[in-house]
Amino acid sequence: MTSPINSPVVQERWSPRLWGTLLVLCGAMFLDALDVSMVGVALPSIATDLDLSTSSLQWIVSGYILGYGGLLLLGGRAADLLGRRRVFLIALAVFAVASLLGGLVDSGPLLIASRFIKGLSAAFTAPAGLSIITTTFKEGPQRNRALAIYTTCAATGFSMGLVLSGLLTEVSWRLTMLLPAPIALLLLVFGIKLIPRSAREDSGKGYDLPGAVTGTASMLLLVFTVVQAPEVGWTSARTLLSFLATAVLLTAFVTIERRSTHPLIRLGVLRSGSQIRANLGAATFFGSYVGFQFLVTQYMQSLLGWSALQTALAFLPAGALVALCATKIGSVVDRFGTPRVIAVGFTLLVISYALFLQIDLSPNYALVILPSMILLGLACALVFPSLNIQATNGVEDHEQGMVSGLLNTSVQVGGAIFLAVVTAVITAGDAEGGSPQEVLDSFRPGLVVVTVVALAGLLLTLPGLRTRRGKDSVLVAKSVPAPEPERVTVGD
Repeated sequence: MTSPINSPVVQERWSPRLWGTLLVLCGAMFLDALDVSMVGVALPSIATDLDLSTSSLQWIVSGYILGYGGLLLLGGRAADLLGRRRVFLIALAVFAVASLLGGLVDSGPLLIASRFIKGLSAAFTAPAGLSIITTTFKEGPQRNRALAIYTTCAATGFSMGLVLSGLLTEVSWRLTMLLPAPIALLLLVFGIKLIPRSAREDSGKGYDLPGAVTGTASMLLLVFTVVQAPEVGWTSARTLLSFLATAVLLTAFVTIERRSTHPLIRLGVLRSGSQIRANLGAATFFGSYVGFQFLVTQYMQSLLGWSALQTALAFLPAGALVALCATKIGSVVDRFGTPRVIAVGFTLLVISYALFLQIDLSPNYALVILPSMILLGLACALVFPSLNIQATNGVEDHEQGMVSGLLNTSVQVGGAIFLAVVTAVITAGDAEGGSPQEVLDSFRPGLVVVTVVALAGLLLTLPGLRTRRGKDSVLVAKSVPAPEPERVTVGD
């Protein structure tokens, strides 16, 4: 029987329960993004309070990235195999507990451990939440609208995290760790009541344990190597051997997936041009943004002497624009298609970064910084929802968790790689302790790098403009049929 939500005569207005489900999922993604951005501003206070070295302090951020980026592939497939609702709710509960522990611990190693656990739980909530949306809302205008709101919440959470961290750190850095705990618990309560139960993929023939082990190990080692490379050296024996071991694990993973009857990732998905462009676009877009934010934060606080709150407010126009565009992007994608929208967004991103190259030690906020932030906000509003729509369109329900995990892995690995590259570039300038102008000059090559990365992302999207809409996702949709998951009806 066809669900009312998939009926040709479905009404545009969603039921309260459907809205509630979407808001719970958006809330979890908002928390993930909020948590990533809040900790950055609190790091100096954490270092003073817990007497941490710079290398130890780095792991408060890197520990989260390691757990998040390393386990996303496993998290996405677990959602398909074990049930999206179950995986999402369990991981959300773990996230709440880890947030509570992070605000109460009194030692660096325990804080780093709590951050790793939070990253691990986010590696399961992110793909499970995205796949719940893509299996609850029918492909087309309804799903596009839902995904636009969902990804906008992520971008808004990232921007709001900067402002909140500036305010909370003035009282105590522990508040930045504790804030997500009660919110996550509240989302958990509503999630249990609202999120629809979903069918699990038949796993009677067994799980792909060798694929899970090699895939997870390769991602963990890749992220770990990239995060550590700027500190130990990109050409050091340790870094080169780690990259070699990563290549061996990835080769083993691909070999296993090609032979497995129940693979962790069906490699046929990667024969789709739209999938490849979506994942590479996600890596370059987020990677360039993370590098840009790192540079701009250092520039504003270290060189201009701005407070954490002033720096956060400087980014606020970008976040505000993303939030304002939330309800519009879905209809824009319906009209023009994801390739065109992504291309326009990347173009705005390149202009935003290039404009920021004009900065000096006495910047004109209205003429340089504000226009850059406005363009950045428009780019985020256009690109992030469109990438999610492109990655999930044409994919059968029982593989939505898999492609969601793959897309989120691209985001996190791209962020880790390009941030490490930007860090290495500005460190090579060796301007520490130099004059303000020398420090600023050491930042410029980093800004050039993020601009080039964004330009590469734009070039990667251009082949999609020549592809007829809908044609490129056929390879993704061809797979072994699975039971149709239950959907939320408009009357629920």
